[in-house]
Amino acid sequence: MSNFSVTNAAPATVTGTLTVATRFIPFSTTGQGEIVNITQQLKDLLAEVGLDAGTATVFAPGATASITTLEFEPGVVHDFQRLFDQIIAPEQHYEHNVNLGDGNGHSHCRAGLLGPSLVIPVVNGRYTLGTWQSVCFVCFDNVPRDRKVVVQFMGV
Repeated sequence: MSNFSVTNAAPATVTGTLTVATRFIPFSTTGQGEIVNITQQLKDLLAEVGLDAGTATVFAPGATASITTLEFEPGVVHDFQRLFDQIIAPEQHYEHNVNLGDGNGHSHCRAGLLGPSLVIPVVNGRYTLGTWQSVCFVCFDNVPRDRKVVVQFMGV
């Protein structure tokens, strides 16, 4: 069942004192395009903050990570990882690798293409995500990393 149905939503205006709350989701990754589903952690944080209406901005600090939405099932995860191998292959020449020698030029290009953040509207205390839509962190780096996602809520 969908978290939110646009067809059943009545126009809503909610007033009250503006809340701005910042939270963090820490975890470790293996790198190499690992995709981490953070949807449940985001739902837990929304419940903790108690926002009824507003937005949640989900941000991945760092130059080799991204935030997106996917249907988080093995086939889509595999296809998404393969897509990046096809369009930004690790074995290509990257000037970044020449300049720094760390071998992760492709990681920076992938993260730059996908982007570091996502804004999710909150209505009636729930994210407006679709039925199969999960919020995912993607670690494009070529080595394991300790990561932290920043989540900032704004609303009433």
